[in-house]
Order: sequence, then structure tokens, then C-alpha cells
Amino acid sequence: MTAELTNPVAGSDRVHRPRRQVLAVTLGVLAALIAALGITYFAAVHWGIRHEMVLLYDTVRKRPVDVDIAVRRDVQIRADAGMLTMPVVVINHGNTVRFTEYSFLSNFFAARGYLAISIQHDLSTDAPLMTKPGELFVGRMPVYQRGAENIMFVLNELEKRQPHANYEHVVLVGHSNGGDIAMYFAKIHPEMVTKVITLDNLRVPLQGTFKILSFRSEDPNFVPDPGVVPSPEICEKTGVTIVDTKFRHTDMSDRGPETLKTRIEDTLGKFLDDRGNSDLSPVATDNIAVPDP
Repeated sequence: MTAELTNPVAGSDRVHRPRRQVLAVTLGVLAALIAALGITYFAAVHWGIRHEMVLLYDTVRKRPVDVDIAVRRDVQIRADAGMLTMPVVVINHGNTVRFTEYSFLSNFFAARGYLAISIQHDLSTDAPLMTKPGELFVGRMPVYQRGAENIMFVLNELEKRQPHANYEHVVLVGHSNGGDIAMYFAKIHPEMVTKVITLDNLRVPLQGTFKILSFRSEDPNFVPDPGVVPSPEICEKTGVTIVDTKFRHTDMSDRGPETLKTRIEDTLGKFLDDRGNSDLSPVATDNIAVPDP
């Protein structure tokens, strides 16, 4: 009886041991496939984004305005076919930072179906940015006015080249001086702005009829002027969202750490997703079909 009971157990071990090995191999293959798919998805999103440098010239102001355009290839194809209208985001660089140094933002927006436009506001022939205490916006009003003119000029010009995009209702993004340009443009053209996102702007107050998201640094060398950042009570009433990052002011571009960029992207995703099903909702990025680059 004992022998009969132990023999099946021994036989069972001989039968199930290969099954365990097969299961282990199968799980290993699945893990490798999942990792490969993750890499493929990441590559597809980034390879599927096209960047184009456009050199514009404003004949009225006799001023060149360079622009980098980022767009997802499959979204561009559908827009050109009249299947959709791309939402538009305008990215404005900080002082001494090039317009091409915010690719983490332009790629983020392009991946979500936006036509992402990065504008070079400063020229080497422009006077240095000066601070004049006691004057409105510490004397930088001419810089903001020039930036607003650049934005309007670029939107009008690109509408001729990329007609299947919504240039009448745009999202504005800006770092430092570019954030002030974004807020100033929104102040004088509120009907054209749906949302403003600033990365540590210092001069123009965060206020308007549109939603505002502002990432703030913890940098003693870059302190916002009084009244720029509203109190928590006013933020609650007016729909302004403040995010303290604990990073430096100069980190808020491609030069900064990946941890900061990731946090900015995560927060941006939540901020943009509250649109619901409006005509400006970002294109869904599930099941992306990306043509070969």
C-alpha cells in the first residue's frame, strides 16, 4: 500500500518538472516581449514626431523669426486629409535659452496630437534684457510687446502653411521671460487663449479668464515680483494652479534633470486632460499608428 502511494508521487514529479521548466521559459519570453514592446512604443512615439525648422521674415517689422514645428506624423496625415483639426501650443523660451532647448515640451505636446510651435524671440542684435526697478514690469514692456507681435505673426504665417489647426484658440507655454511673454499675450488677446502654462515667470501676474498652471522654482536668485504669484485663496477662486518643484530656475528646459522633466510632463498631462470632449481635446495616443520616418 505504501509503495503504491509513493509511486504515483514519484511519477508525478517526473511529469510536472518539465511543465515547471516550460512555464519558467514561457514567463521569461513574455517578459522579454513586454520589454521589447515598451521600447518599441517609446521609439514609435519619438520617431513618429517630425520636427521642421521654418525661417520666417516679418517684412513689416523687418525682423526674422525662426520657428521649430513639432507634429506627430500620423496626426499630420489625418489633418492634411481633413479628418481632424490639430490643437495648437506655442512654446516661448527663456532669456539666453534657445527656442530649440525645450524639445521635451514640444515632443510631449506633439505626442498628444498638438501642433507644437517653438518661437525664437531674441536676436543677437537685440539689446540685452535689462531690469529697471520702479517701471512697469521692471522696464520690460517693449520685450513683451515684441514677443506678442512675434506670436501673432507666426500664427498668421503658419495658418497659411498648416491650415488644419486651430489658431484661434491656443495653449501658451513659456519659461521665465517666455512665461511673461505668454502671460502678456494672453492678457491682451484673452479670446485667443485657452490655457497658459508658465515655468517660473517673474514679472507678469498670473491672472486671467483662462486656466493657468505655473511651475515654480526654489531659487533665491530668481524671485517673482510682488503680486505675480497669487495667494492660495485667490488661486482657489480663479483656477490658478501652482506647483512648487524645489528645482532651480535654470533647470526648466532641456538642460534640467530628467526627474524634473518627468514631473512637469505628468502634471501637464493631468492639466490638459480636464478638457473633456471639446473640439480642442488632444488626439488620443492609444494604439498609435506611426508611419515610417
